[in-house]
Amino acid sequence: MANPEHLKILKQGVAVWNAWRKMQTKNEPDLSGANLSGEDLGGANFVEADLSNANLRDANLRSAHLGNADFTDTDLSNANLVGADFAWTDLRGAILSNANLGSANIFHADHPGPSPRLSRARELPILAVRVIVPR
Repeated sequence: MANPEHLKILKQGVAVWNAWRKMQTKNEPDLSGANLSGEDLGGANFVEADLSNANLRDANLRSAHLGNADFTDTDLSNANLVGADFAWTDLRGAILSNANLGSANIFHADHPGPSPRLSRARELPILAVRVIVPR
């Protein structure tokens, strides 16, 4: 269950959330199970956040920072994920149907592979997704 304090801060907007995140370097946000359907979260810093079982259907996560986040069993259907950084995220069981993954970084994202939950994701196959490899 999402931490009510974390959810309250996020509902104040991405700028407030990101400023809070800069001050909370040791705090891993808990937004598990939160209903964020349709929310504009573009550019949000969700690095190492727990978003497992969250509803992010139709959400805008354009250019969001999602590294090391937990998206286990999260609904990302129809989400705008253009330019989002999914490096090292856990996407097991995530629903990505009709999600737009154009230019998303999915380097080392953990997903079990093609499944009905991933079907119809826009900008896939991987040829259309920018994969960043460290040097």
